[in-house]
Amino acid sequence: MARIRSEVLSPYRSVRMFFYLAFMASGALGGLIALTRLLPALSDPARSAGAGETLRGLGIDAAAVALFAFLYARESKAKDAQVARLAREERLSRLKLRVGSGDAGGRPFALGELRGTARLVIVAGPGEFVAESFRRSQPLLRELAERAVLAVPFATDGNAPELRLDGDGEEDGADDDGLARRSKRLWQLTPVYTTEWAQWLDDQKKLAGVPPDSPVYLSLRMDGRVRGSGVGYPPWQAFVAQMPPVKGMWSGLLDGMDGRVL
Repeated sequence: MARIRSEVLSPYRSVRMFFYLAFMASGALGGLIALTRLLPALSDPARSAGAGETLRGLGIDAAAVALFAFLYARESKAKDAQVARLAREERLSRLKLRVGSGDAGGRPFALGELRGTARLVIVAGPGEFVAESFRRSQPLLRELAERAVLAVPFATDGNAPELRLDGDGEEDGADDDGLARRSKRLWQLTPVYTTEWAQWLDDQKKLAGVPPDSPVYLSLRMDGRVRGSGVGYPPWQAFVAQMPPVKGMWSGLLDGMDGRVL
């Protein structure tokens, strides 16, 4: 699946790599022909008149082979990095969540089922870090709800805090009941099978060179791809500024404009 998605995201990469190989083969063949002409010319002074031109052609062929080999290696490295990133995203999409916690929670479902409907922000760290991230998001709950942001709190120390809103959102009036409900649900997702979540986060931290005990956040686009990550508290204000609202006639049109993909 990761390789298929890579081909879809970079449809002309295989074509470029094919032409790089073709140009390398052409340059290598030209260099081989020039070399077969150059060796007799160097060994026989009578044939040395055209040795300079042959040597120049050999240099051009060698430079062409080196250039296209560099371009091919760079393209191959970019492809491997993209496939590895997409494979990590596919693993992430298979991790399980539920709405609510404990016995009151709903049925588990895969994170990938939220593609196209929500922008997830994974908040992973000690319970106090999760609680403080929650407190920092409260002044922006309405704006985050307008942008279909949902938080996934993951307490790595097992001390999951109780995340309760200060208000019920009724002050916004009856016209905003739907928005108020979305604001309340912003922190209602709970990771299931936490061992798999912990393993995925540990692998991500190793790849990024982040200490294993560091609290981190991970922001996903509407299409499930990673748009941002970092150590420390999520920049809620920046998310509000960068993400377009998902509302009315613009719903769907601007869903993918969530910033560049990492």
